[in-house]
Amino acid sequence: MRIFLLGGTGFIGSHVLRRLVEAGHEVIGLARSETSADRLRAAGAVPLRGDLRAPAQWVAEIPAVDGVIHAASDFGDDMGPVETALLDALQPVLGAMPKPPRFIYTGGCWLFGATGERVATEDSPFAPLPAFGWMIDNMRRVLDAPEVSAAAIHPAMVYSAAGGVFSSFMEAMRDGVPIDVIGSEQVVWPLVHAEDLAELYLRVLEKAQPGSVYNGSAIDGLAVAEIVAAVARQMGTERPDIRIVSADRAAERLGEWARGYAISQRLSGGKARRELGWKPVHGDAATLFSE
Repeated sequence: MRIFLLGGTGFIGSHVLRRLVEAGHEVIGLARSETSADRLRAAGAVPLRGDLRAPAQWVAEIPAVDGVIHAASDFGDDMGPVETALLDALQPVLGAMPKPPRFIYTGGCWLFGATGERVATEDSPFAPLPAFGWMIDNMRRVLDAPEVSAAAIHPAMVYSAAGGVFSSFMEAMRDGVPIDVIGSEQVVWPLVHAEDLAELYLRVLEKAQPGSVYNGSAIDGLAVAEIVAAVARQMGTERPDIRIVSADRAAERLGEWARGYAISQRLSGGKARRELGWKPVHGDAATLFSE
C-alpha cells in the first residue's frame, strides 16, 4: 500500500516508518525541514515538504494513498487547535481520493486518567488530562468520518533501549545526577516498546475493521521504582538517587501535559492480541529491554 505518514521522524513515527518499509509498503512522509526530509529518505520514505501548523500549504500535494497514519505530536499549549486545523484541511483531500483510505489516529493512555488497580480497556470511560481533552473529540471526528476507513490506537508509555519515555532517566544516570520522578516512585505506568507498537500499527493498517480502537499496551502496569531499577540494570549502573518532583512543578517547567507522568494507571492490550494476533516481544518486566 501507499501510506502517508505524519510524524515519521518522531520517536513513535520513525519506528512505524521502519516497520512499514520492512513490510513492503510505500511511505510518503511529511517533512518540515530539509534535515527531516533527508532522514525520511534515509529510512526509505519519499518526503513531502510541509509544516504541520500550515496544512493548507501542502495538503493538495498529497497523492492518492491507501492509508494515512497520524503519529505527529505537538506539545505546545495550542496543540489542540493545531490538530483541529490539520483535520479541517486534510479530510476534504482524503474525501476526494479514489477510495476511502485507512486513517489511523493516535490517541494515548492519558485519556483514560488514573485507573488505580483497575486495568482500563478500550471500553473504559475516558477521564482525560485537561491538556488532552480535545483529543477525544478529534478522535471521534476521525472515526465517524465517512471519507476515511478509520481506526485508532492508544499507545501506553512508549520506550526503547535508546530512551523514549525513559530518556530523562537515562540522561540522569549518564550524568551521575539524581533522577527526577514526577509524583511518586509508586506511580504505575503501562508500557510498550516502540518496536512492538510499530508492529501494532502495521496490523491495524492491514487487518483492523473500520471503527476499531486498540490499546497499544504490552505491560499493563509497572511502578516507576521498578522501571528505574530496570533502566539502571540495562545501563550497567548502580541505582541513582531519586528526586521527587511535584506535578505542579513539572507542569511549570514542561507544560500542563507533563502532569500525565504522575497519573497512575494500568492499561490492557488484550484486545489487539485476540483480534489481530499482536504478540509483543517485550511483554513483561523481565523482557523490558530484550532483543
